[in-house]
Amino acid sequence: MSRISETRFSALDLAPIRDDGTPAQALHNALALAQHVEGLDFERFWVAEHHNMDGIASAATSVLIGYLAANTSRIRLGAGGVMLPNHAPLVIAEQFGTLEALYPGRIELGLGRAPGADQFTAHALRRDRMGSADDFPQDVEELEMLLGPRQPNQRVIAMPGVNSNVPIWLLGSSLFSAQLAAAKGLPYAFASHFAPRFMHQAIKLYRDNFQPSAVLDKPYVMLGVPLIAADSDEQAEYLATSVYQRILALIRGQSLVLRPPVQSMKGLWLPHEQQAVGDFLGLALIGGSEKVRARLDVLLEQTQADELIFTCDLYETADRHRAFEILAGLK
Repeated sequence: MSRISETRFSALDLAPIRDDGTPAQALHNALALAQHVEGLDFERFWVAEHHNMDGIASAATSVLIGYLAANTSRIRLGAGGVMLPNHAPLVIAEQFGTLEALYPGRIELGLGRAPGADQFTAHALRRDRMGSADDFPQDVEELEMLLGPRQPNQRVIAMPGVNSNVPIWLLGSSLFSAQLAAAKGLPYAFASHFAPRFMHQAIKLYRDNFQPSAVLDKPYVMLGVPLIAADSDEQAEYLATSVYQRILALIRGQSLVLRPPVQSMKGLWLPHEQQAVGDFLGLALIGGSEKVRARLDVLLEQTQADELIFTCDLYETADRHRAFEILAGLK
């Protein structure tokens, strides 16, 4: 029996900027997508923090989440994630505490330990104190304290934020955050939409070492999955070339603006680059509805994931919306 109908579906967006577009258009498109997947009964819509990248408009995650929350009504909204080494925990607690005060019960906070930027950008983000991934467990602890009930003799409070209990998720593409999420009894999201290599190992580590907490009594796993669904396998393969070009540009250190699809990638990449793009997209669902369904069935059988969060960086907004409609139709 298929597990698709039992599995929660969500969306992750980076507000991609087209080669002929603007940040404003990208942010409006993010809202249109959030409203679209809300109408399809998706569980949550997350935006990701990236800096110094000309093709991504979601750098100021809390500001964007406020815009999305003001123009949607039900879907949960959050960061997938905030890169905690870039920020003082108090600032994040105040930002997400404010969002929770304005949109109660709809805000959540996914945390990553990678800077998500080069060293020059990381320095620009935290001039007075260079954040480090090594500080991540302590920073998470501090953030939990700031978002939780006020303690006796607590000298620093987040206002808003204190006693908001904004749900925290830990995100990762390696084993570190899996171990920490298990120890703290927090939900865990693995970044298999771009780094599937350690997925099975990370899931097993998390589940085997999970300690029940006030937040969760059993492990909860969400996996990132690239989605390129269309009305036919051939159409999906064509649309996928926009994604291929973007990942190729990332590998080469070039502009990440979204480029239109092409009939063939032949001549655009070298064999080792094609292999690298393929590894990046190891979990991608590329095809018409039946091909996507078959791939989904295999993924869920192998991982027993509780939830899947889909990225869909297609060039045309209408194609992105159609991809999510096809996915929702599988339920």
